[in-house]
Amino acid sequence: MVVQKEPWSRGAWVEIDLGAIRRNTRTFKNLLDPRERLCCVVKADAYGHGALECARIMYSAGADMFAVATVSEGIELRQGGVKLPILILSEPPETAIDALLEYELMPSVYTSEFALALGERAVEAGCVARYHMAIETGMNRIGVHHTEVIDFRRSIDFHRGIACDGVFTHFATADDPDGWDYKLQRRRFEEAVAAMHEAGFDCGIVHCDNTPAMILDPASHYDMVRAGIGLYGLDACERTSRAVQLDPAMSVRARVSRTTDPAMGEGVGYGYTYRVPRARVQICTLPLGYADGVSRTLSNRMDVLFRGMRLRQVGNICMDQLMVEIQETSRSVMPEAEIGDLMTIIGRDGDAEISLDEHARLRGTINYEVACGFGMRLERIYR
Repeated sequence: MVVQKEPWSRGAWVEIDLGAIRRNTRTFKNLLDPRERLCCVVKADAYGHGALECARIMYSAGADMFAVATVSEGIELRQGGVKLPILILSEPPETAIDALLEYELMPSVYTSEFALALGERAVEAGCVARYHMAIETGMNRIGVHHTEVIDFRRSIDFHRGIACDGVFTHFATADDPDGWDYKLQRRRFEEAVAAMHEAGFDCGIVHCDNTPAMILDPASHYDMVRAGIGLYGLDACERTSRAVQLDPAMSVRARVSRTTDPAMGEGVGYGYTYRVPRARVQICTLPLGYADGVSRTLSNRMDVLFRGMRLRQVGNICMDQLMVEIQETSRSVMPEAEIGDLMTIIGRDGDAEISLDEHARLRGTINYEVACGFGMRLERIYR
Protein backbone atom coordinates (compact mmCIF):
# COMPACT_ATOMS: atom_id res chain seq x y z
CA MET A 1 0.00 0.00 0.00
CA VAL A 2 1.32 3.44 -0.90
CA VAL A 3 1.82 5.61 2.18
CA GLN A 4 1.47 9.34 1.68
CA LYS A 5 2.29 10.58 5.18
CA GLU A 6 5.04 9.93 7.69
CA PRO A 7 4.48 6.66 9.57
CA TRP A 8 2.53 7.21 12.77
CA SER A 9 4.30 4.43 14.67
CA ARG A 10 7.93 5.46 14.26
CA GLY A 11 9.98 8.53 13.53
CA ALA A 12 12.13 6.99 10.79
CA TRP A 13 11.26 6.02 7.23
CA VAL A 14 12.36 5.59 3.62
CA GLU A 15 11.12 7.99 0.95
CA ILE A 16 10.80 6.75 -2.64
CA ASP A 17 10.51 9.23 -5.50
CA LEU A 18 8.24 7.47 -7.99
CA GLY A 19 8.86 10.26 -10.50
CA ALA A 20 12.53 9.30 -10.47
CA ILE A 21 11.62 5.63 -11.05
CA ARG A 22 9.49 6.65 -14.03
CA ARG A 23 12.21 8.87 -15.51
CA ASN A 24 14.88 6.20 -15.10
CA THR A 25 12.67 3.56 -16.72
CA ARG A 26 12.04 5.84 -19.68
CA THR A 27 15.77 6.56 -19.93
CA PHE A 28 16.46 2.85 -20.35
CA LYS A 29 13.54 2.36 -22.70
CA ASN A 30 14.92 5.13 -24.90
CA LEU A 31 18.25 3.29 -25.17
CA LEU A 32 16.53 0.44 -27.00
CA ASP A 33 15.44 -0.07 -30.57
CA PRO A 34 11.66 -0.46 -30.98
CA ARG A 35 12.00 -4.24 -31.44
CA GLU A 36 14.02 -4.67 -28.22
CA ARG A 37 12.21 -5.38 -24.96
CA LEU A 38 12.82 -4.04 -21.49
CA CYS A 39 12.75 -6.49 -18.58
CA CYS A 40 12.68 -4.63 -15.26
CA VAL A 41 14.33 -6.46 -12.37
CA VAL A 42 12.34 -5.94 -9.15
CA LYS A 43 13.88 -8.68 -7.01
CA ALA A 44 14.66 -8.10 -3.32
CA ASP A 45 11.54 -5.92 -3.07
CA ALA A 46 12.85 -3.78 -5.93
CA TYR A 47 16.25 -3.40 -4.24
CA GLY A 48 14.50 -2.07 -1.14
CA HIS A 49 12.28 0.37 -3.05
CA GLY A 50 9.02 -1.64 -2.96
CA ALA A 51 8.40 -4.12 -5.76
CA LEU A 52 4.69 -3.66 -6.38
CA GLU A 53 4.71 0.15 -6.36
CA CYS A 54 7.80 0.27 -8.57
CA ALA A 55 6.42 -2.34 -10.97
CA ARG A 56 3.28 -0.28 -11.51
CA ILE A 57 5.32 2.80 -12.38
CA MET A 58 7.71 0.82 -14.59
CA TYR A 59 4.77 -0.70 -16.47
CA SER A 60 3.38 2.76 -17.19
CA ALA A 61 6.84 3.85 -18.40
CA GLY A 62 7.30 0.99 -20.87
CA ALA A 63 8.33 -2.23 -19.10
CA ASP A 64 7.70 -5.39 -21.14
CA MET A 65 8.53 -8.01 -18.51
CA PHE A 66 9.54 -8.26 -14.86
CA ALA A 67 12.19 -10.43 -13.24
CA VAL A 68 12.40 -11.54 -9.61
CA ALA A 69 14.61 -13.91 -7.63
CA THR A 70 12.06 -16.07 -5.83
CA VAL A 71 8.65 -17.58 -6.41
CA SER A 72 7.24 -15.65 -3.45
CA GLU A 73 8.34 -12.39 -5.06
CA GLY A 74 6.54 -13.36 -8.24
CA ILE A 75 3.37 -14.29 -6.37
CA GLU A 76 3.38 -10.89 -4.64
CA LEU A 77 3.39 -9.15 -8.01
CA ARG A 78 0.58 -11.33 -9.36
CA GLN A 79 -1.54 -10.79 -6.27
CA GLY A 80 -0.93 -7.07 -6.66
CA GLY A 81 -2.40 -7.12 -10.15
CA VAL A 82 0.71 -7.31 -12.34
CA LYS A 83 -0.21 -8.95 -15.66
CA LEU A 84 3.08 -8.79 -17.60
CA PRO A 85 5.28 -11.90 -17.91
CA ILE A 86 7.33 -12.58 -14.78
CA LEU A 87 10.66 -14.42 -14.93
CA ILE A 88 12.19 -16.16 -11.91
CA LEU A 89 15.95 -15.65 -12.23
CA SER A 90 16.81 -19.05 -10.80
CA GLU A 91 15.52 -22.59 -10.84
CA PRO A 92 13.24 -23.09 -7.82
CA PRO A 93 12.74 -26.43 -6.05
CA GLU A 94 10.23 -28.88 -7.49
CA THR A 95 7.96 -28.17 -4.52
CA ALA A 96 7.28 -24.74 -6.05
CA ILE A 97 5.99 -26.06 -9.38
CA ASP A 98 2.30 -25.90 -8.48
CA ALA A 99 2.68 -22.22 -7.52
CA LEU A 100 4.54 -21.49 -10.76
CA LEU A 101 1.63 -22.89 -12.75
CA GLU A 102 -1.07 -21.28 -10.63
CA TYR A 103 0.43 -17.81 -10.91
CA GLU A 104 1.85 -18.19 -14.43
CA LEU A 105 5.44 -17.56 -13.43
CA MET A 106 8.30 -18.53 -15.77
CA PRO A 107 11.21 -20.25 -14.03
CA SER A 108 14.78 -20.36 -15.16
CA VAL A 109 15.64 -23.94 -16.06
CA TYR A 110 19.03 -25.66 -16.08
CA THR A 111 18.44 -29.21 -14.82
CA SER A 112 16.51 -31.80 -16.76
CA GLU A 113 15.00 -33.21 -13.57
CA PHE A 114 13.25 -29.94 -12.80
CA ALA A 115 12.28 -29.30 -16.42
CA LEU A 116 10.62 -32.70 -16.78
CA ALA A 117 8.89 -32.43 -13.42
CA LEU A 118 7.55 -29.04 -14.52
CA GLY A 119 6.30 -30.58 -17.75
CA GLU A 120 4.56 -33.46 -15.97
CA ARG A 121 2.67 -31.15 -13.63
CA ALA A 122 1.75 -28.85 -16.51
CA VAL A 123 0.23 -31.74 -18.46
CA GLU A 124 -1.75 -32.78 -15.40
CA ALA A 125 -2.97 -29.18 -15.07
CA GLY A 126 -3.90 -29.01 -18.75
CA CYS A 127 -1.46 -26.27 -19.68
CA VAL A 128 1.99 -25.66 -21.14
CA ALA A 129 4.62 -24.20 -18.80
CA ARG A 130 6.95 -21.66 -20.34
CA TYR A 131 10.53 -21.36 -19.13
CA HIS A 132 13.79 -19.51 -19.80
CA MET A 133 16.93 -21.59 -20.18
CA ALA A 134 19.94 -20.25 -18.26
CA ILE A 135 23.28 -20.79 -20.01
CA GLU A 136 26.57 -20.94 -18.09
CA THR A 137 29.17 -18.92 -20.01
CA GLY A 138 31.72 -18.10 -17.31
CA MET A 139 29.97 -16.70 -14.23
CA ASN A 140 30.02 -20.23 -12.77
CA ARG A 141 26.86 -19.65 -10.78
CA ILE A 142 23.85 -21.19 -12.55
CA GLY A 143 22.97 -22.54 -15.97
CA VAL A 144 23.57 -25.27 -18.53
CA HIS A 145 27.20 -25.26 -19.62
CA HIS A 146 27.52 -23.52 -22.98
CA THR A 147 29.01 -26.64 -24.56
CA GLU A 148 26.09 -28.82 -23.44
CA VAL A 149 23.07 -26.81 -24.60
CA ILE A 150 22.15 -29.14 -27.49
CA ASP A 151 22.21 -32.27 -25.32
CA PHE A 152 20.17 -30.47 -22.69
CA ARG A 153 17.48 -29.33 -25.10
CA ARG A 154 17.25 -32.81 -26.59
CA SER A 155 16.75 -34.24 -23.12
CA ILE A 156 13.71 -32.06 -22.36
CA ASP A 157 12.19 -30.64 -25.55
CA PHE A 158 10.27 -33.79 -26.38
CA HIS A 159 7.94 -33.00 -23.47
CA ARG A 160 4.64 -31.48 -24.54
CA GLY A 161 4.13 -29.81 -21.14
CA ILE A 162 6.95 -27.27 -21.50
CA ALA A 163 8.01 -24.64 -24.03
CA CYS A 164 11.10 -22.45 -24.19
CA ASP A 165 10.18 -18.77 -23.93
CA GLY A 166 13.76 -17.51 -23.81
CA VAL A 167 17.46 -18.19 -23.25
CA PHE A 168 19.88 -16.04 -21.30
CA THR A 169 23.21 -15.71 -19.57
CA HIS A 170 24.65 -13.27 -17.04
CA PHE A 171 27.89 -11.30 -17.33
CA ALA A 172 30.44 -11.33 -14.53
CA THR A 173 32.41 -8.29 -15.80
CA ALA A 174 29.86 -6.15 -17.62
CA ASP A 175 31.52 -3.01 -16.26
CA ASP A 176 34.44 -3.78 -18.59
CA PRO A 177 32.93 -4.59 -22.01
CA ASP A 178 36.32 -4.16 -23.66
CA GLY A 179 37.88 -6.82 -21.48
CA TRP A 180 38.78 -10.37 -22.51
CA ASP A 181 36.50 -12.03 -19.95
CA TYR A 182 33.42 -10.12 -21.06
CA LYS A 183 34.10 -10.79 -24.73
CA LEU A 184 34.63 -14.49 -24.01
CA GLN A 185 31.32 -14.80 -22.22
CA ARG A 186 29.51 -13.00 -24.99
CA ARG A 187 31.11 -15.19 -27.66
CA ARG A 188 30.24 -18.37 -25.78
CA PHE A 189 26.63 -17.21 -25.45
CA GLU A 190 26.32 -16.31 -29.13
CA GLU A 191 27.81 -19.65 -30.16
CA ALA A 192 25.43 -21.56 -27.89
CA VAL A 193 22.41 -19.69 -29.28
CA ALA A 194 23.58 -20.23 -32.86
CA ALA A 195 24.09 -23.93 -32.21
CA MET A 196 20.56 -24.30 -30.87
CA HIS A 197 19.11 -22.48 -33.86
CA GLU A 198 21.15 -24.66 -36.19
CA ALA A 199 19.85 -27.78 -34.48
CA GLY A 200 16.29 -26.58 -34.92
CA PHE A 201 15.54 -25.49 -31.36
CA ASP A 202 13.46 -22.37 -30.71
CA CYS A 203 15.35 -20.03 -28.38
CA GLY A 204 12.51 -17.58 -27.85
CA ILE A 205 13.66 -14.28 -26.33
CA VAL A 206 17.48 -14.02 -26.34
CA HIS A 207 18.83 -11.83 -23.54
CA CYS A 208 22.01 -11.32 -21.55
CA ASP A 209 22.41 -7.62 -20.65
CA ASN A 210 22.30 -6.34 -17.11
CA THR A 211 22.38 -2.59 -16.39
CA PRO A 212 26.07 -1.91 -17.21
CA ALA A 213 26.14 -4.09 -20.32
CA MET A 214 22.96 -2.48 -21.56
CA ILE A 215 24.49 0.98 -21.29
CA LEU A 216 28.05 0.22 -22.39
CA ASP A 217 27.51 -2.39 -25.12
CA PRO A 218 24.39 -1.74 -27.25
CA ALA A 219 25.40 -4.55 -29.64
CA SER A 220 24.56 -7.08 -26.92
CA HIS A 221 20.95 -5.98 -26.45
CA TYR A 222 19.69 -8.87 -28.62
CA ASP A 223 15.92 -9.32 -28.07
CA MET A 224 15.68 -7.99 -24.52
CA VAL A 225 17.72 -6.38 -21.74
CA ARG A 226 17.39 -6.84 -17.98
CA ALA A 227 17.67 -3.47 -16.28
CA GLY A 228 18.20 -3.60 -12.54
CA ILE A 229 20.03 -1.17 -10.27
CA GLY A 230 19.90 1.69 -12.78
CA LEU A 231 16.09 1.79 -12.63
CA TYR A 232 16.44 3.08 -9.09
CA GLY A 233 18.83 5.85 -10.06
CA LEU A 234 21.99 4.09 -8.92
CA ASP A 235 25.08 3.64 -11.06
CA ALA A 236 26.31 0.12 -11.63
CA CYS A 237 29.88 1.37 -12.08
CA GLU A 238 31.84 4.55 -12.72
CA ARG A 239 31.69 4.17 -16.51
CA THR A 240 27.89 4.04 -16.57
CA SER A 241 27.67 7.19 -14.46
CA ARG A 242 29.38 9.09 -17.26
CA ALA A 243 27.17 7.58 -19.95
CA VAL A 244 23.63 8.22 -18.67
CA GLN A 245 22.00 10.60 -16.23
CA LEU A 246 19.89 8.83 -13.60
CA ASP A 247 17.88 10.16 -10.66
CA PRO A 248 18.30 8.44 -7.28
CA ALA A 249 14.88 7.46 -5.95
CA MET A 250 15.63 6.59 -2.31
CA SER A 251 16.02 8.88 0.69
CA VAL A 252 16.16 7.87 4.36
CA ARG A 253 15.01 10.29 7.05
CA ALA A 254 14.37 10.33 10.76
CA ARG A 255 13.14 12.72 13.43
CA VAL A 256 15.09 13.42 16.59
CA SER A 257 13.66 11.36 19.44
CA ARG A 258 15.82 12.76 22.28
CA THR A 259 18.42 15.45 22.94
CA THR A 260 20.87 15.78 25.80
CA ASP A 261 23.90 17.89 26.78
CA PRO A 262 26.25 15.51 28.59
CA ALA A 263 29.27 16.76 30.52
CA MET A 264 32.75 16.67 29.00
CA GLY A 265 34.19 13.16 29.27
CA GLU A 266 30.84 11.38 29.33
CA GLY A 267 30.56 8.34 27.05
CA VAL A 268 27.92 7.74 24.38
CA GLY A 269 26.53 4.33 23.34
CA TYR A 270 27.71 0.77 23.89
CA GLY A 271 31.38 0.46 24.79
CA TYR A 272 31.90 4.22 25.03
CA THR A 273 33.68 4.36 21.69
CA TYR A 274 33.00 8.09 21.78
CA ARG A 275 33.38 10.47 24.71
CA VAL A 276 32.22 14.07 24.77
CA PRO A 277 35.36 16.10 24.00
CA ARG A 278 34.29 19.47 25.34
CA ALA A 279 31.51 21.40 26.96
CA ARG A 280 28.47 22.51 24.98
CA VAL A 281 28.08 19.38 22.88
CA GLN A 282 24.54 18.26 22.14
CA ILE A 283 23.82 14.58 21.55
CA CYS A 284 20.74 13.74 19.46
CA THR A 285 19.17 10.30 19.21
CA LEU A 286 17.56 9.06 15.99
CA PRO A 287 15.19 6.06 16.06
CA LEU A 288 16.87 3.75 13.54
CA GLY A 289 19.87 1.46 13.62
CA TYR A 290 21.58 -1.54 12.11
CA ALA A 291 18.35 -3.59 11.98
CA ASP A 292 17.10 -0.88 9.60
CA GLY A 293 20.09 -0.94 7.27
CA VAL A 294 22.47 1.55 8.93
CA SER A 295 25.44 -0.78 9.22
CA ARG A 296 27.18 -0.96 12.58
CA THR A 297 30.48 -0.72 10.69
CA LEU A 298 29.63 2.96 10.10
CA SER A 299 29.85 3.74 13.83
CA ASN A 300 31.76 7.01 14.38
CA ARG A 301 32.41 7.19 10.62
CA MET A 302 29.23 8.46 8.96
CA ASP A 303 27.40 11.78 8.80
CA VAL A 304 23.77 12.84 8.72
CA LEU A 305 22.30 16.07 7.38
CA PHE A 306 20.55 18.70 9.48
CA ARG A 307 19.41 22.03 8.02
CA GLY A 308 21.74 21.57 5.08
CA MET A 309 24.80 20.85 7.25
CA ARG A 310 26.65 17.64 8.06
CA LEU A 311 26.59 16.24 11.57
CA ARG A 312 28.87 13.48 12.78
CA GLN A 313 27.38 10.21 14.00
CA VAL A 314 28.93 9.22 17.33
CA GLY A 315 29.05 6.10 19.46
CA ASN A 316 28.34 2.56 18.35
CA ILE A 317 25.25 2.30 16.17
CA CYS A 318 22.63 0.27 18.04
CA MET A 319 20.10 -2.17 16.62
CA ASP A 320 17.27 0.39 16.72
CA GLN A 321 18.90 3.76 17.41
CA LEU A 322 21.93 5.87 16.65
CA MET A 323 23.32 9.11 18.02
CA VAL A 324 24.76 12.22 16.40
CA GLU A 325 26.59 15.19 17.87
CA ILE A 326 26.11 18.90 17.42
CA GLN A 327 29.01 21.04 18.57
CA GLU A 328 30.29 24.48 17.80
CA THR A 329 33.75 24.74 16.26
CA SER A 330 36.06 27.61 15.52
CA ARG A 331 34.83 27.49 11.93
CA SER A 332 31.08 27.09 12.37
CA VAL A 333 28.17 27.66 14.70
CA MET A 334 25.75 24.75 14.68
CA PRO A 335 22.11 25.24 15.65
CA GLU A 336 20.77 23.12 18.48
CA ALA A 337 18.21 20.49 17.55
CA GLU A 338 14.89 19.84 19.22
CA ILE A 339 12.84 16.69 19.55
CA GLY A 340 10.97 16.18 16.28
CA ASP A 341 13.52 17.93 14.08
CA LEU A 342 14.15 16.21 10.75
CA MET A 343 17.52 14.69 9.87
CA THR A 344 18.56 12.97 6.65
CA ILE A 345 20.59 9.78 6.58
CA ILE A 346 20.42 9.29 2.79
CA GLY A 347 19.33 11.99 0.37
CA ARG A 348 19.42 15.75 -0.03
CA ASP A 349 18.95 18.57 2.44
CA GLY A 350 19.41 21.93 0.80
CA ASP A 351 22.63 21.86 -1.19
CA ALA A 352 24.08 18.98 0.82
CA GLU A 353 23.71 15.31 -0.10
CA ILE A 354 24.61 11.93 1.36
CA SER A 355 24.30 9.15 -1.21
CA LEU A 356 23.98 5.39 -1.05
CA ASP A 357 27.34 5.32 -2.82
CA GLU A 358 28.92 7.24 0.05
CA HIS A 359 27.67 4.65 2.54
CA ALA A 360 28.86 1.87 0.22
CA ARG A 361 32.38 3.31 0.04
CA LEU A 362 32.58 3.66 3.82
CA ARG A 363 31.40 0.07 4.25
CA GLY A 364 33.58 -1.39 1.51
CA THR A 365 30.58 -2.73 -0.40
CA ILE A 366 28.28 -1.74 -3.28
CA ASN A 367 25.22 0.49 -3.46
CA TYR A 368 23.02 -2.55 -4.21
CA GLU A 369 23.58 -3.96 -0.72
CA VAL A 370 23.04 -0.62 0.99
CA ALA A 371 19.73 0.00 -0.80
CA CYS A 372 18.43 -3.48 -0.01
CA GLY A 373 19.33 -3.04 3.66
CA PHE A 374 17.15 0.03 4.08
CA GLY A 375 14.18 -2.01 2.87
CA MET A 376 14.40 -4.51 5.73
CA ARG A 377 12.23 -2.79 8.33
CA LEU A 378 11.66 0.87 7.60
CA GLU A 379 8.24 1.89 6.33
CA ARG A 380 8.19 3.53 2.92
CA ILE A 381 6.62 6.79 1.83
CA TYR A 382 6.00 7.26 -1.89
CA ARG A 383 5.87 10.61 -3.57
